[in-house]
Amino acid sequence: MEQSEEELVAGLLDAQSKAKKLFAAIQTQNLIRPGAKESEVNEGIYALAESMFGISRYWHKRIVRVGPNTLAPYDENPPDLSVGEDDIVFLDFGPVFEEWEADFGRTYVVGNNPLKRKLCRDIEEAFASGKRYFQQHPEITAAELYAYAQQLAETSGWEYGGPIAGHLIGVFPHEKIAGDKITLYVHPKNHNRMRVPDASGRERHWILEIHFVDRELQIGGFYEELLTIG
Repeated sequence: MEQSEEELVAGLLDAQSKAKKLFAAIQTQNLIRPGAKESEVNEGIYALAESMFGISRYWHKRIVRVGPNTLAPYDENPPDLSVGEDDIVFLDFGPVFEEWEADFGRTYVVGNNPLKRKLCRDIEEAFASGKRYFQQHPEITAAELYAYAQQLAETSGWEYGGPIAGHLIGVFPHEKIAGDKITLYVHPKNHNRMRVPDASGRERHWILEIHFVDRELQIGGFYEELLTIG
């Protein structure tokens, strides 16, 4: 049975709320700690998610990136690094809660490095700015939002690190077109309006992701959650 728009919005918001609780528990459980390998943090989060919410499905690979690996965009698979005493770590997880997808990303600083802490603040503020920009421009295209994300990075003294700045989200599995790496993403070559309905005539819902990097310092930060609602 096809969900109504109200059910879809409620389901996506509930999935994101649970993802927030999971990420709060990651900190409480001290899973991100010096000496832990990315793979160990990943498995620890997997076990925590299963115990808290019974999650066993993820609609995309679970990402834990440490230090220089925070420069790497989603498609890359860099070597398994360990968390240092003075480090930066980001998580990108896409858990499926019942039939609802979440996509949630956050960055954590281990230690008190002021520049890394600034990066965390800047990506959170950039997300808020990107969401306001989307709301203020009803006819915005995906390419325009990507360009704005690049502009936010440059204004803050960073470089935009990813080939996209978001994507569609929905009921698992969300709308996909085989081989399409552009029109369903906040991509610099996607000149479609983001508020165009999907193939069924329904409102589309999007994720916004912010990935700022400093390639010289080999650090990056990532922040991701729902764009169109919440």
